[in-house]
Amino acid sequence: MYCKTMSSIHVLLPLTFGTLASLVMSRAIHETAVVEQYEQWMADYGRKYASSSEKERRLDIFKENLEYIESFNNDGNKTFKLGINEFADMTYDEFLESYIGYNMQDNLIVSTSTSFLYEKFSDAPTSFDWRDKDAVTPVKNQGRCGCCWVFSAVAAVEGIIKIKNGELISLSEQQLLDCSTDGGNQGCNGGWMISAFGYIKKNQGITTKESYPYEEMQETCDLEKQTTKAATISEYQMVPENNEDELLKAVANQPVSVALDGSGPDFKFYNGGVFTGECSSRLTHAVTIVGYGTDESGLDYWVIKNSWGNTWGENGFMRIQRGADTPGGLCGIAMKASFPVA
Repeated sequence: MYCKTMSSIHVLLPLTFGTLASLVMSRAIHETAVVEQYEQWMADYGRKYASSSEKERRLDIFKENLEYIESFNNDGNKTFKLGINEFADMTYDEFLESYIGYNMQDNLIVSTSTSFLYEKFSDAPTSFDWRDKDAVTPVKNQGRCGCCWVFSAVAAVEGIIKIKNGELISLSEQQLLDCSTDGGNQGCNGGWMISAFGYIKKNQGITTKESYPYEEMQETCDLEKQTTKAATISEYQMVPENNEDELLKAVANQPVSVALDGSGPDFKFYNGGVFTGECSSRLTHAVTIVGYGTDESGLDYWVIKNSWGNTWGENGFMRIQRGADTPGGLCGIAMKASFPVA
């Protein structure tokens, strides 16, 4: 039973060697293709390294990320796809350090003097997108500064100013980064949107991005620039927590700042579709909801504007599942939503 005749051995050997040779050749071809893809990616994103050893180390990270993306996409029956983007040569820890920056201190208490502004609102359409109303500025890029909170807050203010005044103005993230330092905000080390709104209210306004341009790092507050006011808000509110129905009421009236868990690889490499991926309710990132709808399969979603440039996701935006059977919404999106009042 365990022995083989000479004839069977002669038949098997050429097949075995041929199969091995094919595998070796296939791997070599794949390796060459990955290196070529890596070189093209470096050119596309203007990536340069200080040494050949660093380039090789980054290539290894690129390969690992590419393998994860390909494995995910080949798994089938997914509502969304992943893709290579500017984070492809970064480790998980490097990504968290540079691009994740929502940081609400547990001991901070938000109090509002009025009830939820949209509590009695009942005319929300089945789908809505503030981009169609020209109330959303082009996607911006926070770069390697963990200040997603300022981009989330600014996008919400830009939206309500357009709705109230009829003019879409690109406002200054750098002003908030430099000057909004109370209420737990820590510049590139994280912060939260309510404190940013509080600064704008206290300062009686915020200037334009052109007047106070983004520098990708926290600097000393420019006292002269912060006195130039391009937009003002009168108040700010929290949406009732863990309630996507109330959140929808708010989004139907204006873009809304939200926090969620954006730390996972599925979120990091999201490339399109309705995101239903792995995430937790640990709030790590801040974005702005600018719409909602339902896809062709009947899956409800939110539209979020991110601050990682327009090569991430769907030209810088994401559709993320709405109404998931998860406390606080998928990735915690309904846990800490807030908006400015103009």
